[in-house]
Amino acid sequence: MAISMTQAAAQHIQRSLDGRGKGEGIRLGVRTTGCSGLAYVLEFVDETAGEDQVFESHGVKVIIDPKSLVYLDGTELDFVKEGLNEGFKFNNPNVRGECGCGESFNI
Repeated sequence: MAISMTQAAAQHIQRSLDGRGKGEGIRLGVRTTGCSGLAYVLEFVDETAGEDQVFESHGVKVIIDPKSLVYLDGTELDFVKEGLNEGFKFNNPNVRGECGCGESFNI
């Protein structure tokens, strides 16, 4: 099982961690919500829990809880700029469908 991120995502996360002045990395998880059932959740992590899985890419840690890992295995986290918009993009090979607004997905 593995989670990775692009150089652009790692740089954005590292800048954010530096701006906060603390943090071990970023937690990527899923929660039940939306039209299709699941949505991604990102949050800063100041301290990992014993059951967390830690993946490092470009010097930045991505922390995943065991329940989310089954939905996220193989995911690549990217940070993209499209025109005036910018944000994270999740390249998740497990996704079978997304809602029309793009806020949720199903496996």
